[in-house]
Amino acid sequence: MAKKDKRFEKIHSESMGFGGTVEILRDTRTGVCYLWRSVGGSGGGLTVLVDAQGKPLIDYGL
Repeated sequence: MAKKDKRFEKIHSESMGFGGTVEILRDTRTGVCYLWRSVGGSGGGLTVLVDAQGKPLIDYGL
């Protein structure tokens, strides 16, 4: 992967009001998806998304 290529890409975004957003990010190397929740510029959180068996949710960008 070239240095200019981004490691993560945003595959979904929605506004939650009061300046907050929810985004789903995909690691372009592994396909693992993460949920990012921001709260009006004052903070946020990141967690891995998991499937029904508790394993990381993988999206190959099909």
